[in-house]
Amino acid sequence: MTTPTIQPVVLCGGSGTRLWPLSRKSFPKQFVPLIGGQSLLALTLARVAPLADGRVTLVAAEEHRFMLREALHGQGLDGTIVLEPCARNTAAAMALAALGTDDPAQLLLFCPADHHIPDGSAFERMVRGAAATANDGAIVTFGVQPSFPSTAYGYLEMGTARPGGGHTVGRFLEKPDAGRAQELLLAGNVLWNAGIFLCRVDVLLAALERHAPDILASCREAMAGARPDEEFLRPDGAALETCRSESIDYAVMERHDNLAVFPFTGQWSDVGSWNAVAQLTPADGDGNRVVGNGVVVQGKNTFVQASDRCVVALGTEDLLVIDTPDALLVAGVNAAEQVKTVVAELEKRGADEIRSHRLVLRPWGSYDTVERGARFQVKRILVNPGASLSLQKHFHRAEHWIVVKGTTEVTRGKEVFLLTENQSTYIPLGEVHRLHNPGKVPLEMIEVQSGSYLGEDDIVRIEDTYGRVVPIRENPGR
Repeated sequence: MTTPTIQPVVLCGGSGTRLWPLSRKSFPKQFVPLIGGQSLLALTLARVAPLADGRVTLVAAEEHRFMLREALHGQGLDGTIVLEPCARNTAAAMALAALGTDDPAQLLLFCPADHHIPDGSAFERMVRGAAATANDGAIVTFGVQPSFPSTAYGYLEMGTARPGGGHTVGRFLEKPDAGRAQELLLAGNVLWNAGIFLCRVDVLLAALERHAPDILASCREAMAGARPDEEFLRPDGAALETCRSESIDYAVMERHDNLAVFPFTGQWSDVGSWNAVAQLTPADGDGNRVVGNGVVVQGKNTFVQASDRCVVALGTEDLLVIDTPDALLVAGVNAAEQVKTVVAELEKRGADEIRSHRLVLRPWGSYDTVERGARFQVKRILVNPGASLSLQKHFHRAEHWIVVKGTTEVTRGKEVFLLTENQSTYIPLGEVHRLHNPGKVPLEMIEVQSGSYLGEDDIVRIEDTYGRVVPIRENPGR
C-alpha cells in the first residue's frame, strides 16, 4: 500500500495579546525569537519540513506577509501563503486551505504556528503513525499527555481504542478550573487538546458542509474570487467578511462522528502565557529565571526578560518582569493569564504600544522610532543591500535625511543623486521621493520628520517593489 503524502498547513493567526509587551498585534508571538534566537514559526516550519516534500501552505493575515515569506524561504521551503483579509478563526482558515488544494484525497496536517515541540522526530513519527487512519476517512486530532492539572488548556476525553489506531473522542472539555483540572488528571483518560489535525481534503469539506455550511459557503465564495500574486493567494475580502468567526472545535469537531485522537508523549507547549515562556529557561537554585540583560538579587521564583537595558529585581518573589524599549510589564505569576485584559485596557486608551514595537520590520529593512514630540519624530532607518523604499510623498510632513553608514541613492522630485556617510538632504512636504541602497552593506540613516501629522498612514505610494501601492489611509506604512 502506498504511504499517503502529507501537506502541512501552518495556521499563523494570532492577535499578540497573551505575551505582551514582547508580542504585539503587528508582531505576534509566532514571529518573536523566543527559543534560542529563533521564532516559533521558524521552529514549526523546521518541524514539518520532513513531512512537506519542500512545500508548505501558510494561512495568515495580510499585514504579516513579508515576515511569513522570509520565514518560509529561511527554512528552504516553498509553498502558498493564503492571506486572510480579515480574521475569521480556525474553521475558516482551515476551509480556505482545503479549498485551495487541488487533490480531494490529499492529507492536510493543520498545525498552529506558535507551539513549541522540541522533539521533531517524535512529532514526525506521531503524524506518520496516524496517516493511515486519516486516509481511511477519519479526522485525526492529537492530544498531549498531561503532566500537571493545567487550567490553561482544553482537554480531550479518550474513548475506546480504534481498530486502525488511536482512540475515539469522548468529549471536548473546555479549560477547567483548578479543582476540575485535578479531577481530570486523576481520571487518567484525558489529553490536553493540542489543536493539531490531520485529515483528507474531501473529508474536511464534507464535515464543514454538514456541520457549518454557512462558513464553507462564505469561504467558497472568497476562494472563487481569490487573486494569486507569486506565492501569495488573496481570497476575496468582501466574501470573507460575511463569514461567521468560529473555531474548528466548536464548528465541526465537537459534533463530528468519525474522529480519532492519537496521544503524544513528547514535550509540548502552546507558549500561551509568560509562565509558559519562563518554563523554557532553566531556573537557578531559588527558582529564578533570566533572559537577556536581567539580574535577580535576593529573589525567589522571579522571571526577568530584558531585551535591552539592564533590569534588576531585588527581593522579589513570584514575579514576572518583561521589559522592552517602549513598555514594561510587572505581574504576579498568578496573574499571567490576565495579560490580555491589560491589552484590552490599553486599547481603550488608544495606546500605540499594543500595536507595534518601537523597532518595526519592513520588507526592505526596518525603522526604529528613537524620539517623538508634538510636531517632530526621529527615526533610525536601516535599508538592506539592494532594497528600496516605495516612491512616495506625504501631505503633512517634511523630512531631513542624514546618512551614518553606507550609501544611498535618493530620488527627490526629478533629481536622482547619491549620498554617503555624513551627508544629508531635505525632502519638502509634498515632494515625491525614494530611498534606494545600491551598495553591498546595509544603509543606516537618521530621519527627522516635522509637520502637523506624523502617522505612518500619511503615505501616498506611486511605485513599490513589494506591491503595496494602495490608497492613503488604507496604507500600512512605508
